[in-house]
Amino acid sequence: MGMAHYVYPGTRHTRFHHAIGAMHLMQKAIDVLRKKNVAITLAEEEAALCAILLHDIGHGPYSHSLEYVMTEGIDHEFFSTLLMKKLNEEFEGQLTLALEIFENNHAKRFLHQLVSSQLDVDRLDYLARDSFFSGVYEGKLSTERIISMLNVVDDQLVVEEKGLYSIEKYIISRRLMYWQVYLHKTAVGAEEIQKSIIRRAKYLSLQDNNSSSSTPLNHFLSKQWKKADFENNDELLHKYTQLDDYDVLFAIKEWQEHDDFVLSFLSKSLIQRKLFKVKMLDKPLSEKKVSKIKQGIIDTYGISEQELTYLFLSGTVGNLPYDEHNEAIHILTKSGKVKALTSVSDQLNNDSLTSVKTKYFACYPKFLTSKSDSF
Repeated sequence: MGMAHYVYPGTRHTRFHHAIGAMHLMQKAIDVLRKKNVAITLAEEEAALCAILLHDIGHGPYSHSLEYVMTEGIDHEFFSTLLMKKLNEEFEGQLTLALEIFENNHAKRFLHQLVSSQLDVDRLDYLARDSFFSGVYEGKLSTERIISMLNVVDDQLVVEEKGLYSIEKYIISRRLMYWQVYLHKTAVGAEEIQKSIIRRAKYLSLQDNNSSSSTPLNHFLSKQWKKADFENNDELLHKYTQLDDYDVLFAIKEWQEHDDFVLSFLSKSLIQRKLFKVKMLDKPLSEKKVSKIKQGIIDTYGISEQELTYLFLSGTVGNLPYDEHNEAIHILTKSGKVKALTSVSDQLNNDSLTSVKTKYFACYPKFLTSKSDSF
């Protein structure tokens, strides 16, 4: 959940909770499909359960919040696949079928769709779980109903027409959860500060190779690693698995007293909840406004142009509840025909559900020249 707990204090559940929950839903889905005479062997069942249990094993500290920051240019899917392959070696090939399902190389493609698609048990679990712990009930799903409506036609996962309204609600819930929870402006702001902290710590560590952080974290701050390094060095991969939220939190607490003003200032902002101002807009700030803000920050804190890049943070966030062009959800109509969801649903004619909505954000500390910050 990244920094969502800065907005919703209850969102302290872990990715382990999610992995167990997703595996539970996978078992339910397999049971439902078997009752509808879909052939799934015991070996395939075990493999599908292993695939979903391990699907997120490659996530690093704070999950998506620090992805691409701790290991630049490397996503968690790469680490998940690599770790599963290493585990497969350790278990003498017992995860081979799980890997085939995970990588969509197994003959029964619907098993991969249960693991990763626009209607997979991964999404069904995290949306329901995050809705519950955040208290944002707009994200509440009819999970049991959706799973009970699953079927397979021509090796493709489909939803029986009776479950259409539940699917529509699922997509609407996804849209609302992204705007209200995952992309809430305060959560986005806290995550941007955290990213900036790690970027600054990494910059300083690369200068002198000295950082007051745990051994695993320091290993990733003091050098830029590439994919090939992890593929060819089991010890490096092991060090990556030792990283968790506690390493990062401990380091940020320590860095509050760091000699570097920027790292200290950012760390205090996050730990002491002196969060930055965040503006979430439908269009980017004008260059004139950005210049005023930047100058105000420089004048207030006496920092350089280079240091400013850590205090003025901007970018975009996007929300696409349903992508009809990528692994589309299909409905099994009462007449026995399989149709794309958008051709059956009236609700999904709404552009807000089927096209990307982009918002622009600017995130920066409060500064003294309030006139520059009056927009």
